[in-house]
Amino acid sequence: MANQGPELLCLKGGSAEVVEKKSRFIAQVSPVKNEEEALQFIARIRKENRDARHNCFAYVTGPDGSIEKFSDDGEPSKTAGMPMLDLLRKRGLKNACVVVTRYFGGILLGTGGLVRAYTAACTAGLDACVTAERKQGVLATWILDYGLYGKVQYLAEEEGLFPQGCGFGQAVTLRLLMPAEKADRIIKKVREMSAGKAEPADLEKRDYCAAGGEVILM
Repeated sequence: MANQGPELLCLKGGSAEVVEKKSRFIAQVSPVKNEEEALQFIARIRKENRDARHNCFAYVTGPDGSIEKFSDDGEPSKTAGMPMLDLLRKRGLKNACVVVTRYFGGILLGTGGLVRAYTAACTAGLDACVTAERKQGVLATWILDYGLYGKVQYLAEEEGLFPQGCGFGQAVTLRLLMPAEKADRIIKKVREMSAGKAEPADLEKRDYCAAGGEVILM
């Protein structure tokens, strides 16, 4: 069943390895914007591990996360790719591809053992990633005089807004990304600071993710 919680995006991939009865299961995860990127990532991992017994994968991608694919790559049906896809769904990740490479250790694991091993490797790989919730925001552009710029800059720091560029000329062009729930209040505060003169020159609704001091616009 798909995750019903917040939608998460993979901002930075990760990798991990687990060993089960001498078989190595190496998980590698990458953010992917579309199916083409997912297939390119899978092809690269397969090339790097061409001597491995299996390179199983699962991915969820597309503008609304509606593209889902998986492969057992020769393992018994639904023992590898499907458990990995289930993990992506449960976590609500919409733009991630995971490949688990298996180097066979000579001991058969059985279907239950394979499901546990691929699930453990995939879980460890996903835990090594940087993910963030997709949120709604408003990207605003103001043209400010230099005296007002300092006040708005302080307001942005105080409110935890996300600067998205600043240009200096006869006036200051400042772009700020605001969480949607703060936008009206911030615009009102800037208006009050300027005695009603400073209105956004441009407003654009943009989804975004923020984690570890990094902001990614959708």
